[in-house]
Amino acid sequence: MSVWVTEEVMRRGLRFCSRGSLWQQRNFLLSAPIKNSCSPDKQFFHLWSPRQSQTWLSRSPVSSVRFYSQGANHGDDLEDGERLPSQPADTASAERQRKSPFLELLESCGSPSDVLDLTGKYSPTARQVSHCLTHMWATTKKMTDEQRRYELQLMFEHPAFDQLLQRAMKTLVHISDEDVTYSLLSMVNLGVPQRSRVVQTFLRTCQEKLNDFDEKSLSILASSLEQMEDGANVRALKEGMRYEIMGRKKKSSLKDALYHKVTCYIDFYFFVRLRLVVEARLPGIKNVMALQTMMRLLGKDAPKDLKWKLEKKALSMTDHFSLPNAQYMISTMATMGFFSKPLLDVCSKKITENIHGIPFNRIFKLLQSCRELRYRDVHLLTSISDYVASSLDIWTNKQLLLFLSVFENLIFCPAALMDAYADKVIANPDVLTLKDLLCVLKVYSSLSYDLQDRRQQFLDSLSRVLISYLPKISAFELLKAVYCLCLLGHFPYAPLEQLLQSSVLEKLAGSKFPKSQERMFQTVDVCLRVDHPPLPQPLTVPASVLGDPTPSTPSVNPRLLLDLQSLLEDQVHMMLQEGVMVENLYFIDAAVTKPTPNQTSVCEARIGGAEGCSPAESSERIAVMYAPQSGFCYGTSNPRGPLAVKIRHLKILGYNPVLVTEQDLQSVSEEARIDFLRERIFPQHHRPETQPDEKEHLRS
Repeated sequence: MSVWVTEEVMRRGLRFCSRGSLWQQRNFLLSAPIKNSCSPDKQFFHLWSPRQSQTWLSRSPVSSVRFYSQGANHGDDLEDGERLPSQPADTASAERQRKSPFLELLESCGSPSDVLDLTGKYSPTARQVSHCLTHMWATTKKMTDEQRRYELQLMFEHPAFDQLLQRAMKTLVHISDEDVTYSLLSMVNLGVPQRSRVVQTFLRTCQEKLNDFDEKSLSILASSLEQMEDGANVRALKEGMRYEIMGRKKKSSLKDALYHKVTCYIDFYFFVRLRLVVEARLPGIKNVMALQTMMRLLGKDAPKDLKWKLEKKALSMTDHFSLPNAQYMISTMATMGFFSKPLLDVCSKKITENIHGIPFNRIFKLLQSCRELRYRDVHLLTSISDYVASSLDIWTNKQLLLFLSVFENLIFCPAALMDAYADKVIANPDVLTLKDLLCVLKVYSSLSYDLQDRRQQFLDSLSRVLISYLPKISAFELLKAVYCLCLLGHFPYAPLEQLLQSSVLEKLAGSKFPKSQERMFQTVDVCLRVDHPPLPQPLTVPASVLGDPTPSTPSVNPRLLLDLQSLLEDQVHMMLQEGVMVENLYFIDAAVTKPTPNQTSVCEARIGGAEGCSPAESSERIAVMYAPQSGFCYGTSNPRGPLAVKIRHLKILGYNPVLVTEQDLQSVSEEARIDFLRERIFPQHHRPETQPDEKEHLRS
């Protein structure tokens, strides 16, 4: 009984506070300063001029729309003859709504301006106003960024937009809870200022109706609050939703927890109570979406044991996962910061089997979530790469570059996509903007993908585009472009010559990234010295931009060194050097010098006769290096980026590189490690019967 009384008092107190907040505008309605009060005959005014509206694209969408006055109640804006009767929600009216010619015309509108033109010709009903706002938002989601900015600017300048928002306020009391929340979400996504009267009116109405919202309306409202800045009415709704969670008895009511992202200040007492509620209701959840919403509610603050319970519940429901459930589960786990490989593998398999037809936004969100979770499934990533490559024409250039960029962040080489995009660039390189060019250079140089017979043609195409942008490229962008080309082993003279001009170097002197700048210059310098590209005029990098000439020497991996010493202790003709620095840039954990087979006997004879053998004619130098896993493309033994350049240069300098990873040093026994190194250093002694299972970790 006492629990029921407590909940009822809390519920009524919340309702009283939410209604009382309507009149406390000093505290709950924070608006832009208004110099002139609103008169009855002038319901709104502009805070921006046509000239100011032209700058809207470069600023927040909030800065260039019309702000409504905050005088009287929104119901006062209606004339006596304009009062709308309550619309019955019976079946006949719903049927008329579905068959309305207005909705048929609305579906044919392809932009917000088309919708506004339609509302100027026909007067929409209360519910149709909500449909108009929702359709305006839906049309913008299918547009490119540039087209969306342009269309939104036309929308804000359209005279019917003010009238539509006024009508939305007038008809607010006559529409369903779901339409109220959908209208609010649409206005927020369209960029209507959060401090405008229309948005604040909708927020206050949501406070009044909060106790009557079903779980769908609460979820839509939570999506709106998630995207809104902090404010008095927003805070009131957040608090109201928090207590509403605790007051409801229906299992499905936990779905309103979608607002968790925007509720950063949950107190300890509330979280403890919420955890008890979750644990009590978890066994009864039968809907996957409700479970995912609960998981998002708990977020990253949930204790591990509770996350494990949620994982167990989710795994028990995997047979009921639809394709959207699998996609949303991965993003939900990213929101929670919870890595569950069994659950991720189930979702990945589901997505891989149904990859064709998934739109760009969902695939991109999926890849971003995988990056946040540091989860990489070769089959999933390969299937996405193959799908995008096979349907290249349906993607915009920006979408393809976003795919490539997120793959690069995952350290995964999408071979099919990189081949297909390289062909696209070779066919028409002029479509690349400067930003596109820098992205392409970064991705291909970071992943060190070998295009084989198309490599030179691809790099020549990129070089021509870069040369066309030389008159307007910034100094730091030029440095990044030249650095990436050097990683790829390509040296166009014009960009190199411009980069090393004194005027450009002076601009880089005040760079905000001195360490990264020095590293890039050091790479350019060593590439010019070691690769010896055939340039019209020799170019050198000034010492002033190379940083400290005596770089710090990293420590040698002790386990690797002990294994090498054990291997070579009986090899009298071998010489082992620890911690060798090559070209003042490349660190080698150990350099092993061994005589070549055809020269061993000759050297022994010369040594017996007091004659020596020069290392060049009698020895082979092996560079044994510890390499982190991040130095390889995931799922392959292909070195990437700086590590690939280091190997290229060591080979030019006469070394035979042998790479050992942390996995090689930890996953096998000492005897297996020594055998592994023996096979790499003495390949002529390799036993054919040796199984390669434990040896395939080696990268070379």
